[in-house]
Amino acid sequence: MSIPFRLALFLCTLLPLSSAISQDKTKDLNAMLLEGIEDWHIPGMTAIVVQNGEIVFSEVYGITEVETKTPVNRETLFNMGSTTKAMVAMALGILVDQGKLQWTDEVREHLPEFRLSDPYITEEARVQDLLTHNLGIAGADMLWFMDSVSTAQTLKRFALAPKAYPLRGGFEYNNLMYVAAGEVIHSVSGMPWSAFVKKYLFEPLEMERTVARASDIFKAGNFVSPYFYTAEEGYIEVPHNLSDQIGAAGMIWTCTADIEHYLQMLVGKGVYKGKTILKPETFKYLFEPHALIPKASFYPTQALTDPNWTSYGLGWFQHDYRGEKLDFHTGSIGGLIAIAGVIHEKNIAVYFLANRDHAELRHAFMYKALDLWAFDDGDRPWHKEVFELYEGFRKESLGREKALVEKRVQNTRPTLPLAAYSGAYTHPMLGTAEVRNTASSLEVRFNDFLGYRLEHWHYDTFRSVEKDDFQQKPVFNFSLGAEGQVETIEAFGETFTKTKP
Repeated sequence: MSIPFRLALFLCTLLPLSSAISQDKTKDLNAMLLEGIEDWHIPGMTAIVVQNGEIVFSEVYGITEVETKTPVNRETLFNMGSTTKAMVAMALGILVDQGKLQWTDEVREHLPEFRLSDPYITEEARVQDLLTHNLGIAGADMLWFMDSVSTAQTLKRFALAPKAYPLRGGFEYNNLMYVAAGEVIHSVSGMPWSAFVKKYLFEPLEMERTVARASDIFKAGNFVSPYFYTAEEGYIEVPHNLSDQIGAAGMIWTCTADIEHYLQMLVGKGVYKGKTILKPETFKYLFEPHALIPKASFYPTQALTDPNWTSYGLGWFQHDYRGEKLDFHTGSIGGLIAIAGVIHEKNIAVYFLANRDHAELRHAFMYKALDLWAFDDGDRPWHKEVFELYEGFRKESLGREKALVEKRVQNTRPTLPLAAYSGAYTHPMLGTAEVRNTASSLEVRFNDFLGYRLEHWHYDTFRSVEKDDFQQKPVFNFSLGAEGQVETIEAFGETFTKTKP
C-alpha cells in the first residue's frame, strides 16, 4: 500500500527538522566549549554525551602536550581521577551479583587486617561504608602525597587517622576508604582490583585502551601531559601522578572511544549491547542516596544550581536539578581533571576529561549538555556563569597570598643558628621529615619522596622557595621547647616531632 502524499510530505519535512535541531544543539555546545578552552587555557580535552543509548555528541579538542603540540584523538588517554570511584563501586556490585559478598557485610569479614583509630568503627564498618565518605574517620591524603609505600603499608598507617565524628554521623571526603574497597575486591575475588575491573568492566564494555594502573600509560602510549596555568607563568607542566598504591581512589586512565561505551552502559542501566554488567537491582542501589551531604561540603556550583538537597550514593554525588536527580562526580589529580554525570530518568549521561588543573569548564559542559538534550533548553550561559564564579575564587586566593605576604614580619632572624633546625622529625602516621641546613637556608624532605627548598620567612617560620606539584608554596613553622631547643616542625597542618639532631 502506498503512503498518502500528505503523510509522505509530512515525514519528509519532519526528519530534516529533527536533524536540524540536533545539529543546533551540537553547534551550541561546541561553540561554548571552544570559547571555554580559550578562557580556561586548556591544552586538550574530550567531551561526550550519550542519550537513549545513542552517541549524540563526541568531540576531542586541542593537544596532548604543549611542547610537541600532538593533537588529541579518540584513543588519547586521560586520567579519570575520582570518577574512578564509580567503577570501584560497580566492581563491588558485581561481587554482590556473584553472591560473594553483601553490601552490609562487615569489612573485617573480608579484610581481617582492616584497622581504624576507633575500635567501634573498626568492628562496625560495613562494605558500603567504604564508599559513602561518612564512616567517621578523617581523610589523610598526605599519606600518599608524602610517600610512595605499598597499598598495605598505606592502609596500615591510615589506622592512625583520627576519628572526626560518630559512625555515619557526618561527611568528610575520604580517598583512603576507596583504597580499602579495592583491597576488599582483591580479598573476595582473588584478583587485584585493577585486574578485576579489567575483566568484568573494561573487557565486556569493549574499553580496549583503558588502564587501571597509572604506571601502565607509558606502555600504552598516546596519553596527555598534566598542566597548571597562570597568567604570569603560562602553562606549567607537572609530573604525572603515579600513586598506584591508592589507585582505587582515582588512577584509571581512559579515552573518548572507551568512555562512549561506559556511558552507553550507564544509560542502559547496567546493560551494554545485550550484556548485563550489573543486575538491575544492584545498578539501582549504586545510585540511591546513602549519605546526606551538608551544603558546606558540596560543590561551589551549588550557588548556581540552588539544589534543595545534596547527597552521596556509592561513588556519586547527587542533587536535584530541574526536578530530576542528577548523579555526578568530578576527578582532579595534579593537572588532570574529569567530570561524569547522569540523569537516569532522562536516559542521558555525559563525560568530560582535560589536562589542565581545575578547569571548571567541566561543570559548564555538564549542565549545558543536560540542558540541551534532557530539557531542550540551551539559553543559560553556563560557561559565563561558571567562569565568573571560579574567577571570584581565584581572586580570593590571590588575596590570601597577598595578605600572607603583608603579614610577613621584616628584618627578623631565626632564634637559633640554622644547624640547630637540622635533624629528623617524625610523625606517627606520616613518617619522617629530614631537615638539613644549606649554605643559605634549609631543605626538608619527607620520607625521601617529597622535598622543598626553604627560605627564611620570619622568626622561626620558613617557606618553600618554589611552588610544588600542586602549585603551592607551603609554610613550615619550627617550635622551641622550654629549654630553647627545636622540638617540632609544623607542616600541612600536621606536627612532626624532632627525634634526633
